[in-house]
This record gives sequence, C-alpha cells and structure tokens, in this order.
Amino acid sequence: MSEISATEWAKKVKANDRMAAAKLISAIERKEQIARDVLKHLFVPLGKTMVLGVTGAAGAGKSCLVSCLVGSYRKRGKTVGVIAVDPSSPFTGGAFLGDRLRMQAHGRDRGVYIRSMASRGYLGGLARGAVDAMRVMEAMGHDVVIVETVGTGQDEVDVAQLVQACLLVLTPTMGDDIQAMKAGIMEIAQVVILNKADLPGKQKALLDLEVALKMRRVEKGGWHIPVIPAIATTGEGIDEIIDQIEKHQAWFRKGDGLRQYAFQKAEKESSVILKDEIERVIFDHIRGTGLRRKYLDRIVAGEIDPYTAVEEVMSRFVNPSSKLCP
Repeated sequence: MSEISATEWAKKVKANDRMAAAKLISAIERKEQIARDVLKHLFVPLGKTMVLGVTGAAGAGKSCLVSCLVGSYRKRGKTVGVIAVDPSSPFTGGAFLGDRLRMQAHGRDRGVYIRSMASRGYLGGLARGAVDAMRVMEAMGHDVVIVETVGTGQDEVDVAQLVQACLLVLTPTMGDDIQAMKAGIMEIAQVVILNKADLPGKQKALLDLEVALKMRRVEKGGWHIPVIPAIATTGEGIDEIIDQIEKHQAWFRKGDGLRQYAFQKAEKESSVILKDEIERVIFDHIRGTGLRRKYLDRIVAGEIDPYTAVEEVMSRFVNPSSKLCP
C-alpha cells in the first residue's frame, strides 16, 4: 500500500481495514519509512482501548489462557486484538507462529484480530515492532488488546510499562521457583493466575504465592493482587479472571490513574523508539563501508576491546561537547 499516502493509509486503519492494518504491521517489521509516517497519524494519547499484558514462563499455558480470554470477551460483545510475541527463528528472524496456531478457533471471527510477531532477540519480551503494533490495534478501535510475551522469566518486565494491567501466569509445577519471585516479575503483576490448577501441588503453590505477595509493600488504597486458580483447557476460572480485571480497571481509573499510565507508556515508548532509531541511523551510515568488519577483525585479533570499539564508532555520530537546546 506504499502507493497511497500515509494519511490515507492511516484512515484505512482507523476504519478497521484489516488488510491495511496487516500490511502496516508488516511494513513496521521491515522498518520502512512509510510505516513510521503512518504511525504518526495514528497517535492518540488516551484511547478507549484496554490493553492487557500476559506474561510468565514458557509452558505456563499463556496461549491457551489468552484464547479463553478472547472467547469470553467476545461473549461479552467486546472486540479483541491479540499480539502474540513469539521467539525469533535463529535462521530467518521470523516468528515461529505457534501462538497463532493455538488460537485458530477465533480465526474466522471478524471481531478478533490476531498477529504473531518475532521478538527478534529483544530482552523484556517486547520488540519495537510489537510496541508499534499495539498502536495499530488501538487505532483499529478494538475494545481490548492483549499482548502475550515470549515467556523468558524475570527479564520480561517491559510489558508492565505499556499495558494497563499485567497478568502473570504460573503453574503448580514451578515449585520452589515461586519462592524466589519476591521481586522482579512479581512486582509487575496486577493479577496472578495459577494455571493448570488441576495438577498436584496446587495448595502449596497458592500458599507460596500468598507469602511472596505479602512481601510486596502496598500503599493505603493500593491494589491488592488477587491469585486466581484456573484451568485454561476447560475454561475454569476465566470469568473470575475477567471480573478481577474489571475491578482493577475501576480502581485504576479512579483519580489520576489513567493519566499516570499514559505518562509511563509515553516514557517507555519514547525510550524504545529512541534506542531503535539511534541503532538504525548508525548502521545505515556504516553499512557498505567495511567499518564494522574492520572493528570485528581487530576485536578478534585482540587489538581492541568491544567497549572501546563501540565508543569509537559512537564518537563519529555524537559530539560529547554538544548540548541540547532548552
């Protein structure tokens, strides 16, 4: 759709044109300039969309749980967008698409839009492309957008700064790992879900979670994190999860909560974009010059360390004595 203007493309996305949205997300993943231009027209600081994050270790049943949440929201008349961040293929850089395969039951539902995206090696479970895809799905007018992250453990905290509520999915089989979750990933959850609650060890896991959550400092009037046993394969506990999400939304939207979220999201989003753009500019300038290979050869030969090499490359683009205009 590069033959049309960024403005026209943005209008199609806002009109919930699924093909226009799909092509835009593909252009985002290819890091095309037109995609950045379209995204500028899609920016809305505070929209009606509720954005949820679903995180947790691999094998916790996140994809099955997300599929159940989608089905339940659809029964309630809500339109849903899903961004499933898959591990990148080490050979192609693309997503494995496992999450989309698990959600095939919603494939023909026009009220559901699912997109798998590659993590492309980003820590925190979210790539720049996934952050931009969230913007696209919000612009399409979805009532709910669910972001399911890779599942790499306690590094996976970036999602918390970009969503209104984060669901942490655990299982009874995690055992002593729950004991270790006094900080990090436990700090980001608004709802904790003990999935696969039909497995042995449920009661011990619930007790361990209760102890771990008591370690968190909760200010007066703050949100007390619920722990909900669930069995995603049968749908058990899904309605209770959504009820708790709605209770959190009611609490969250009191006072200045929504504005604080918008500020936090803008801060994180700007940081992700800035880092990505700096990297793009530098690599665009050194591509084809042989400079990168030269430094790699010197590092391998022991003539220079990687830190000095990066400092020398950066010095070509950044003047330490320059100051930002007030």
